[in-house]
Amino acid sequence: MKKLKEFLVFCLSTALSLSLLAACGKPQIPMAGAETPAEPSSAASEGSLRVMASFYPMYDFAQKIGGDKVTVTNMVPAGTEPHDWEPSPSDIVALEQADVFVYSGAGMEHWVEDVLASLDNQSLVTVEASYGIALLEGHHHHHEDEEEAEHEHEDEHEHEEGGGYDPHVWLSPLNAKREMENIKNAIAEADPANAEYYEANYAAWSARCDQLDQAFKDGLSNLAIQDIVVSHEAFGYLCDAYGLNQVGIEGISPDSEPDPARMAQIQDFVTEHQVKVIFSEELVSPKVAQAIADATGARVETLSPLEGLTDEQLTAGEDYFSVMEQSLASLKDALALEADRLSFSYGEAPVLSCASFGLPQGGFAALIGPNGAGKSTLLKLLLGELSPSSGAVRLLGQETARFRNWRRL
Repeated sequence: MKKLKEFLVFCLSTALSLSLLAACGKPQIPMAGAETPAEPSSAASEGSLRVMASFYPMYDFAQKIGGDKVTVTNMVPAGTEPHDWEPSPSDIVALEQADVFVYSGAGMEHWVEDVLASLDNQSLVTVEASYGIALLEGHHHHHEDEEEAEHEHEDEHEHEEGGGYDPHVWLSPLNAKREMENIKNAIAEADPANAEYYEANYAAWSARCDQLDQAFKDGLSNLAIQDIVVSHEAFGYLCDAYGLNQVGIEGISPDSEPDPARMAQIQDFVTEHQVKVIFSEELVSPKVAQAIADATGARVETLSPLEGLTDEQLTAGEDYFSVMEQSLASLKDALALEADRLSFSYGEAPVLSCASFGLPQGGFAALIGPNGAGKSTLLKLLLGELSPSSGAVRLLGQETARFRNWRRL
């Protein structure tokens, strides 16, 4: 914290110097060691409301609510992991000139309190988007050889604890909806003349959140396997909402590596529970996840905590909703075979009634029963040779009738 406070003093001095240069009509010269300023949204128009967002989800939500009435700047550069990121001098200058500052809170942005206290911008409307959301407690895996160092630097690393809460609230679509509402209220406060416009945008995106929530409920509610192994415990709100259980290789922060004891625990869990997919993420190295996969016969796939997007994703037009839909597909894909409330009858004679189960890739199952119990019928349903009276069979997340990628089996 001491270093951050010294840094803020430097930032304020820099901001004053830049203001004086601008007033004299001189061009601003990049400072040595200064980061490249974050770029504003392409939808920006001159004279629009200036919104600063602490990292990608806040940027995306603010842009969706503000539309063409706002200029939104994502403070964290594309492809950057935000947990330990800190603002540059140019970010402090931009905050002094902004109308609205959006951050998620719950400990995600460890720098916010000190930065806000340092600003002279008295008209800045600030919103903690997670306000009003029921927070989950976070878990941190401490390594024996790090405990002494952690005690010695308790103040310096205070932000890593995040107040003891899991900050990844946006991974529940209904929490994202609440964050959008808080952002909408803040933007409308700063620009009351366009309040109805922001309200209409919120109503549209709120409905999309409800649709996404229902898609997750439909897609994940009947899975036979609820355990997912992830690179760090970012998915608590998603798992809590849809009945899953996350096992994190690391805790809330993804920037440390597990010790041998933790690696052994994860490998034992993967083997015991027949986990066939280890989920890594875009902005951290997959080497630890790959090591566990190699040791257990699992495979590594990507599951995004939506802490940031890469340049490639932004260029492709990805956003919160498209990435969340990809995450849903990845979770369903981890379960190779899924029978969802499967029923079948020969004429009026029922053979199966509302059967739900699943198998991961590489899993085994035996069909046991007397003659006439429906074993052959079930197998034909699973292979798509018969159509169910109700319910569905999915292979790698696709209904059997539409499945074409047999090589993956």
